[in-house]
Amino acid sequence: MNNKFYLTISLAATLLSFNCKSDKKEPIETPPTVESPTATPTEDEDIEEVEKDSSVTNEVPNKKETPAPTEKKSDVKKNIASNVSVEGAIKITAIEHASMVLETNGTTIYIDPVGGSGFYKGINPPNFILITDIHGDHLDVPTLEAITAPNTIIIGPRAVKEKLSPALLKNFELMFNGLSKGFKTSKVELNIDAIPMYNLREEALQFHTKDRGNGYVLSINGTRVYVSGDTEDIPEMRSLKNIDIAFVCMNLPYTMTVGSAASAVLDFKPKKVYPYHYKGTEGYSDVKKFKNLVNAGNKTIEVVQLEWYDQNM
Repeated sequence: MNNKFYLTISLAATLLSFNCKSDKKEPIETPPTVESPTATPTEDEDIEEVEKDSSVTNEVPNKKETPAPTEKKSDVKKNIASNVSVEGAIKITAIEHASMVLETNGTTIYIDPVGGSGFYKGINPPNFILITDIHGDHLDVPTLEAITAPNTIIIGPRAVKEKLSPALLKNFELMFNGLSKGFKTSKVELNIDAIPMYNLREEALQFHTKDRGNGYVLSINGTRVYVSGDTEDIPEMRSLKNIDIAFVCMNLPYTMTVGSAASAVLDFKPKKVYPYHYKGTEGYSDVKKFKNLVNAGNKTIEVVQLEWYDQNM
């Protein structure tokens, strides 16, 4: 009995010792974490992440995410009826300031086109371009290069010629004060006289010297149109005869006062007068006052006001 008891106790102790050793030899491992949101990357991981981000920025961006370019002024030109007038067979479009377009019987004449090609969207390419002077509100070479067609005739004084690119000089016609030229198409007879434009006031003489720029008188199928360019109320303007339509400037300090413009108009008595080129360094000239002065002196002269400026821009 005693021997069997001691044998049983010994066997139980041996088994217990074996189980304890087995537990220590094979510990249970914790499963690896897939991603720890709070883990701080090592220095190597930082560099790798930056390189990956850099490669992303080199990809072609989504077109929708690309910011639209800022619109140029000429791309948002007003399109309103108040900048258009029809005189018989001649359609007049006031573009801005000194720039305008005359259209008649399939012939299109641009005068002092500046500001970019966007101003002239929807208008036929020019058969003729008349330029009065070298200042930026009358002469704009990039605009000329953008709008000129292969057969466009450009007309201007010598000072303008000296500013043009070789491509624009191919069809250039030089005109100086006192010179006349005639052109004919199947439907239009166009005669152009270049007349003086210059300053009279002592303080303004440096702006426009005599014989540098041209004013123009256009005879379009017999309708006589005067374009003053930048000038004061010079004797050559006051002595004009038989003008049907006149475009007369009035802005300080560069040209003349409203009173001087009205006085000159009352001298040469056009049938209709369009005030244009009336924005100066101090803002807009008082074109209503101009109209009142003209009508007070001669009620038969019609003053026509077009919208030459988008004052919201």
